Amino acid sequence: MTATATLVTSRTPRRRPAGANRGNSVLVGFVALLLIGMMLAPVVYIILGGFRSNAEITVDPAGFPTVWNWQNYADVLGSGVFWGQVGNSAIAAVATTLFVVALGMMAAYALARYRFRGRGATYALFTAGLMFPMTVAITPLYILVRNLGLTNSLAGVVVPQIAFALPLTIIILSPFLAAIPNELQEAASIDGLGRLGFFWRMVLPLAVPAVVTVGILAFVNSWNSYMLPLFILNNEAAYTLPLGTQAFASQYSVDTARVLAFTSLSMIPALLFFSVFERRIVGGLTGAVKG
Repeated sequence: MTATATLVTSRTPRRRPAGANRGNSVLVGFVALLLIGMMLAPVVYIILGGFRSNAEITVDPAGFPTVWNWQNYADVLGSGVFWGQVGNSAIAAVATTLFVVALGMMAAYALARYRFRGRGATYALFTAGLMFPMTVAITPLYILVRNLGLTNSLAGVVVPQIAFALPLTIIILSPFLAAIPNELQEAASIDGLGRLGFFWRMVLPLAVPAVVTVGILAFVNSWNSYMLPLFILNNEAAYTLPLGTQAFASQYSVDTARVLAFTSLSMIPALLFFSVFERRIVGGLTGAVKG
């Protein structure tokens, strides 16, 4: 008995001191706060810079406002050009999001729930779409949009954005839809639900976390898109906010404070939208990985 007790005791893992665990937690927290500060510093600088005057920025570029100047933001908010660009960005983002969610949901449902010839090749084709960024395809894409007569229109921006957002959308949605038990579909068919009825009444409610995730990603990516509008849109009346910010910065290059105010107002909607739905994005991506 003594030998057995000694053997069991020798195999018992040693507990780390409580002070060591506390020290590691403090170190991890410090590193996390440092990284967060590095990421937020440019955003805070741009927002505060909009409240300063050009003279203050010239004398002390990294300082805080001595007198809070609200006129820069008032001038931007009172400009019809700014709100026109906000409307263009909102139209493009909402249209892109709706079509990406609808088309991606239908394609992912077919790929995840049904077996048919060419299913693997079709899924691989969508997966391969992730390997072709916008920068690689921008020249042939511009030629295609021009031949279709969609230049200088929001449709010329929306259609390519939908195409480039579908691969990631299908990859996120497919595991969610494949994880729905087949027994649930069999029970629904016994109750008289067809394939479309099962899709609308059962699949969509169960896939809400993934749908919200892909919708948010599509909206934010469309709102922040710069390269595609730069090639497609030449008319200032059709500019989206990222393109309008660049044009505003070129036009008022000597008025740094107003440029910073315009830039901060342009990025605030996307930041708020992403911050509000951040948990939804994490939950949706976690579910996709589990599926």
